[in-house]
Amino acid sequence: MNYRSTRDTNLSLTAAETIVRGLSHEGGLFVPESVPQIDAEFLPQLRTMNYAQRSAAVMKLYLSDFTADELAEYTKATYANFYTENAAPVHRLDGNTSFMELWHGPTCAFKDIALQILPYLLTASLRKTNESKKVCILVATSGDTGKAALEGFKDVKDTAILVFYPRDGVSDVQKLQMQSQQGSNVSVCGVEGNFDDAQTGVKQIFSDPFFAEKLAEKGWFLSSANSINWGRLLPQIVYYISAYCDLLNEGVIENGEEISFCVPTGNFGDILAGFYAKQMGLPVKRLICASNSNDVLTEFFHTGTYNRNRPFFTTVSPSMDILISSNLERLLFEMSGKDAAYITSLMDALKKDGQYTVTPEIREKLDKLFWAGCCDEAGTKANIGRVWADHHYLMDTHTSVAYSVLNQYRSAENGQEQVVVVSTASPFKFCNAVLEGLNHPGDGDGLAEIEELESFTGVPAPAPLAALRNAKVRFSDCVEKEQMENVVSKFLCC
Repeated sequence: MNYRSTRDTNLSLTAAETIVRGLSHEGGLFVPESVPQIDAEFLPQLRTMNYAQRSAAVMKLYLSDFTADELAEYTKATYANFYTENAAPVHRLDGNTSFMELWHGPTCAFKDIALQILPYLLTASLRKTNESKKVCILVATSGDTGKAALEGFKDVKDTAILVFYPRDGVSDVQKLQMQSQQGSNVSVCGVEGNFDDAQTGVKQIFSDPFFAEKLAEKGWFLSSANSINWGRLLPQIVYYISAYCDLLNEGVIENGEEISFCVPTGNFGDILAGFYAKQMGLPVKRLICASNSNDVLTEFFHTGTYNRNRPFFTTVSPSMDILISSNLERLLFEMSGKDAAYITSLMDALKKDGQYTVTPEIREKLDKLFWAGCCDEAGTKANIGRVWADHHYLMDTHTSVAYSVLNQYRSAENGQEQVVVVSTASPFKFCNAVLEGLNHPGDGDGLAEIEELESFTGVPAPAPLAALRNAKVRFSDCVEKEQMENVVSKFLCC
């Protein structure tokens, strides 16, 4: 199994080379040359396994230059650090709705599923490719990726990690999680601007050949922990397949029965993993793309035009506050018949004009698999209160957006199939908005509100978040986006 760039199909890399490089030299994203298929015996085998074993089995289909024993070792070590036996448990809400809870890892967000195993995959890939230089993981985050990556890579030999976040674009809890990060090889810096500013700055650093040469002279090279790195995206495919196995084991569905997934979406990586699971043969009817007030993806799926020329909103679901959804490029590459020249033209238009329109043929393909909707701030908070009152189930803001869009889907399409809502974060990461949704406004102090939400609901906060009351800030710098490269140079003493 080799990998090609969405903008240069002449480039072919092994899995290890793909994970090390992260992003292709011309700005393209790496995708597998073919999608492995789930045969008739695969799902029954997975049903008898725990989550770590399922993860190793699925990833082995894509990582041909890794041994089964290696992957079993990495997944066992990774998911032993989660706070539930199943790293991605499925909670039934009612007759045809379930929540897949992806926030039982060390940073209480879905990014843990992939980012806690990525250091194992990356360091192994460095050995397999005989890379002698040390690697700096460069990350732009809208909140959760940063902390999960920091926690995964802290004190990992021959690595360093630097995270950029939008200064006013993350919750108080998310910011404190990053600013208080421990580890001798980590650093964190705020950026004046929004997530797209931070992400664009990181991509520009990656694509600067002169800076890469400067780093190489000092014994460093850059790689990514964002979902632009295939090693980050691949582990996310697993939980779609695992959720299907869990529903089978519970007798909720029969083997071969189609289900749908509703996914709160920003950078499009999480829902793209569901697309690849579908392409592998998982019986998926629809992938429901849920956006907040930054509804660029909703408009795209409704019109076929992607247009980032719009107001940017800072919302209570900050991980979705994104106007440039990088992983959409991978989906369009697959939908275009792997036409790298066409994808390059779309990305050039996005950079130059801020928009592009796909062909009618691609739009028709998208309509068959995807459905999209959005939810504003008032609806996000109202749904938190409604689900708590009706089901005594506590959602975070991103999950609430998805649940709202699921209701829109069912109303518009009369969809009665089993739907799994992808729940991406603990509600205790967004206490202020969750408390407002419960008609119990907090006092604006993120740490105090953790205790307030515990007291009001009787639901215990996850231990890593409760422990923040004793955290001390280590990193408080904030720079203009034009200074991000200087921050990298200073961090790596270059």
